[in-house]
Amino acid sequence: MADQQAVAPGAVMHRVGAPARTAHLKISHVGACLLIMVVVALLGCALGPVPVSPLRVLATMVDQLPFVTMTDTLTPSETAILVKLRLPRVALGLLVGGLLAGCGATYQGVFRNPLADPYLLGAASGAGLGAVTAIAVGLGGAGVWGVPLFAFVGALLAVALTYGLGGTGAYGGTTSLILAGVAVSAFASAVQTFLMQSNSEQLKEVYSWLLGRLATSGWRDVLLVLPYAVLSLGFVVINRRILDVMALGDEEATMVGLRPNRARILLVLAASLGTAAAVSVSGLIGFVGIVVPHLVRLVFGTSYRVIIPLSIIIGAALLVGTDIVARMALAPAEIPIGVVTAFLGAPFFLLLLRSARR
Repeated sequence: MADQQAVAPGAVMHRVGAPARTAHLKISHVGACLLIMVVVALLGCALGPVPVSPLRVLATMVDQLPFVTMTDTLTPSETAILVKLRLPRVALGLLVGGLLAGCGATYQGVFRNPLADPYLLGAASGAGLGAVTAIAVGLGGAGVWGVPLFAFVGALLAVALTYGLGGTGAYGGTTSLILAGVAVSAFASAVQTFLMQSNSEQLKEVYSWLLGRLATSGWRDVLLVLPYAVLSLGFVVINRRILDVMALGDEEATMVGLRPNRARILLVLAASLGTAAAVSVSGLIGFVGIVVPHLVRLVFGTSYRVIIPLSIIIGAALLVGTDIVARMALAPAEIPIGVVTAFLGAPFFLLLLRSARR
């Protein structure tokens, strides 16, 4: 956005009273978060019904590089399991976790609401309605043209309807959007419940999707989400400084050269696109978009120049770690990942409410 060129970031951070240490993204912080993500990803590749050493997994990956030869690598059968099953699942977890956390942080910045999450504008309920519709009409096993496509379209339509109802006025626009999102979510949930009741024989498949999962049989879902993740998160990361300016309020943001309505629309569209892509392949996974930005804010600082990129990295690591728990806790059975994130996120959410009340 060209409008952000008139903003003096240092002045903005000074005006909102944030400590100087929170205004800049430190390489050491990025490195530490990336290290955590890599370790969790290696564990995700190593743990499973056929456990292998994370060091052997790492050696096998390094062995694929040109002019590099490693010893103590995986056997051919273990390599096949790694490449065809575990690596795609870990990669999908990294993408979905990064999308949910990054989009959650974006929504919190745009709406100046610390409790905002990626499902604020009806994206979750729209995706749920689309998925249930696909299953109800017999497209549950149609690959990318079935549940993921219907969920993606449903999420985008719900966000578009929310914008159509809520408008984007300079004053009260945020409140109107949130109220419209609540209305759209309620309507979509009602239609979804009706379809589920009318197709009771497919309830198991519906609930399996609604509770969230990262089950994948290859790289199809990863390749499906990757372009949207690059577009959505790339746009948000590039324009993350605008969120610090918007924290001042619309009048102050206009005074420093920003068009808040235009910025709000573009950022919400980018976050909604990322949310729709994540939900379309993983189902409904809650609390990641709320918990991760708050953790980053508490540990690393309050500037969105810091919160956005670190939330993406930590969110990716958190969802892969949560998936490990979902796979291993009751092995060989698998807990829906949305249940695990709810177990972890609900207590944290209650602590946030208690702190806010104080």
